Amino acid sequence: MWNILVIILLIGSDQLLKYWTVTALELGESVPFLPGLMQLTRVHNYGAAWSSFSGQTLFLVTVNVVMLAAVAWALWKLVRHPLGRIAGLLILGGGLGNVIDRVWHGYVVDMFDLLLFEYPVFNVADCFVVVGVILGAIYYLWFYEKYDKPIKKESDNGAHDPADHN
Repeated sequence: MWNILVIILLIGSDQLLKYWTVTALELGESVPFLPGLMQLTRVHNYGAAWSSFSGQTLFLVTVNVVMLAAVAWALWKLVRHPLGRIAGLLILGGGLGNVIDRVWHGYVVDMFDLLLFEYPVFNVADCFVVVGVILGAIYYLWFYEKYDKPIKKESDNGAHDPADHN
């Protein structure tokens, strides 16, 4: 149950900031946020990262839904360690936040505009996904094998639920 609440909070925070962005800023307008580091700029992204696959909304929604279903399945069936669960929830919350935008608007609302160097404008959902992927990599490299990897028993050579072992 808490997993669903976390996902709702992640999606809610993402959608709330996107709502503020579209109601407070005109398309392309910027306002100071962290002086010298970042500003808020309203951008509509019709593609994925770095505007790749721009205008291919159905393709992007389909790929995202398939990937998010795989993450949800892994959370449901495989991942028990807290770090892996947090990583998966961040990926789900961020991914769903951007899918909502694509389905509702046909684009994703972005607002974080780095001033230190040239980088695409991004949003809270993107941050959730990136942090989730980094935490997921740490989980997989250092915790998966010890805590969640299925153990094969010699008697039936089948994989068993990771919760069956310590």
